[in-house]
Amino acid sequence: MILTILGCYAATPRTMTNPTSQVLEIKNRMFLIDCGEGTQVQLRKHKVKFSRINHVFISHLHGDHFYGLIGFISTFALLGRKADLHIYGPKGIKEIIVLQLRLSNSWTTYNLFFHELDSSESQVVFEDDKVIVTTIPLRHRVYTNGYHFQEKSGDRKLNIEAVENYEINTAYYQKIKSGGDITLDDGRVIPNEELTFDPLPAKSYAFCSDTVYSESILPIIKDVDVLYHESTFLESEAHYCEQTMHCTAKQAAIIAQKANVGTLVLGHYSTRYGSIEPFKEEALTVFNNVELADDGKVFEF
Repeated sequence: MILTILGCYAATPRTMTNPTSQVLEIKNRMFLIDCGEGTQVQLRKHKVKFSRINHVFISHLHGDHFYGLIGFISTFALLGRKADLHIYGPKGIKEIIVLQLRLSNSWTTYNLFFHELDSSESQVVFEDDKVIVTTIPLRHRVYTNGYHFQEKSGDRKLNIEAVENYEINTAYYQKIKSGGDITLDDGRVIPNEELTFDPLPAKSYAFCSDTVYSESILPIIKDVDVLYHESTFLESEAHYCEQTMHCTAKQAAIIAQKANVGTLVLGHYSTRYGSIEPFKEEALTVFNNVELADDGKVFEF
């Protein structure tokens, strides 16, 4: 599971910082999560093979989370893309994007599908044979969702030595990997546990930005391997949180602790701060496995 941070700062872009956008690679699927201004430049700068992106997840309709989307969509058209592109986001996102395409006469060369969301309850928005994605309803100034990405358990791993020892025909290998027992010609039943190893544990990732502190998300993100949670402010500026509907680094750490997550990745920092190191220091007073997102940083889990 690879997470590439393209941008992770709040509000407006600066010469050295970019608004929210990231790429999650999981089970050989590549998902774009939020698409702040400058996303396509960041994709090129950090050599992300963005032609592999077929699904884009937008959390909410504040500019620092989606103003890069029209450029991203248009660039694909200029490159002659043919593969379908799916956009998941709040109701209204289709109207915004289609209006820009229509007025600029810049229709795509590929099918563009919008999946508009308006439910206040968690729901499955994407599923295939490898990954399932569900929404995480968040509390912000406008309708907002985070996203929970969960790998599906893979096939069991063949114990080649055991399989060959029983002289099992290769035609049965898929049945074995799918968990089936094997009956030999002499009538003996060989249990699957003797012929396979457990698959690698299924990984999970939760993206939560932007939101005020809310324990309502705990059941959805419980035991997630990696949690990206906004930390716009430090505790010294906590009085801004209720007004702006954001969190502090300490509050993000409390959520991580209560949800029993594996790793907490902080992001969405206010640009009022000269350094992001204090965010980690503050979170570590509550939760002991904290990473700092930063533009261009790549995490491998």
